[in-house]
Formats: sequence, C-alpha cells, structure tokens
Amino acid sequence: MAISRQTTTDLTTTTNNSQAQANQNTANTESNIMTMDEIHKLLPHRYPFALLDRIIEYVPEKKAVGIKNVTFNEPHFQGHFPGRPIMPGVLIIEAIAQVAGIILSQMSNVQEGLFVFAGIDKVKFRRPVVPGDQLILTVELLSVKRSRFAKVQGIAEVDGQKAAEGELMFSIMD
Repeated sequence: MAISRQTTTDLTTTTNNSQAQANQNTANTESNIMTMDEIHKLLPHRYPFALLDRIIEYVPEKKAVGIKNVTFNEPHFQGHFPGRPIMPGVLIIEAIAQVAGIILSQMSNVQEGLFVFAGIDKVKFRRPVVPGDQLILTVELLSVKRSRFAKVQGIAEVDGQKAAEGELMFSIMD
C-alpha cells in the first residue's frame, strides 16, 4: 500500500451520514462525492490494484468513507478460490488503506511523499466478501506524529455487517 501525497484543491465536506447515503444515489456532480478520476489524481494505484470506486463522504483531516464494488471479473478470484470466490483479506485491508490515502494525501500538516504501511494492528475478519458485495470502507484518522507518521482506524462493511476492521499505521518513505 502506497499513497502519494499531492497538493489538490480542497473537497467540499459533509458531516451528515444520511446526507452522504442520499448523495450516493445521485449524479456525480454532487460536491461531496469523489469519482474514480478524482481518486486517481490523489492515489498512485492503478489496475489491478486500484481498489476504490468512489468516495461518498469526506471530512478533511478526520474521516473518509469509500465504496468498493466487488465483481467476479477481478483477477484474484481466479485462484482464490476456484468454485468459491472469496476476496482475500489482505485486499480488504488494502482497500481500507486506500481510503486512508484520501485523507493523508490532502493533509496540510503532513510532509509530501509516498506513504507506505508501517504497521497493521488489531485486524479482525468478521465475514467473507464475495463477488456482488459492495464494501463500505470507513476510515477515521486517529493520530499524526512528526508530520510523517499516521494511524487510522478502518472498518469494512457489507450490508451493514462488519467484514473487517483494524488499525493501520503509515510512514512517509524517504
């Protein structure tokens, strides 16, 4: 997981979850939705490792909520597992990390550079994620230290049920 910090224009925020859910079903012209093109301007990940389809809520330097639509066409399902496709847990955590990247890449008090995993703690997998599921990925910033280390809490849910959760730590790579 790597996140490239880039300077971009500030995105309009929303702090109301019900408003974010309502806007999820409207056109991408709503100001609190970040499209895949906007995500690609902030994160260096590309196919097959770009795991976010949309950001539906964004509170600068605090929280972001993203969506990952899980489809059978993804390359990992060919071998994980034939006849019973299950999204690998490491990719669920990576998707959470990419949502964290949306927060970290736009922070004004963080050094510019490439963020990489520094640690992963308290991760638990609660249910399998399969093709046809829609992952709702919620990330909250817990702390930033010395403008180059960050810690977040992430939760991945499907249909209101936790699929995975944990704390992720990042560091800027020199």
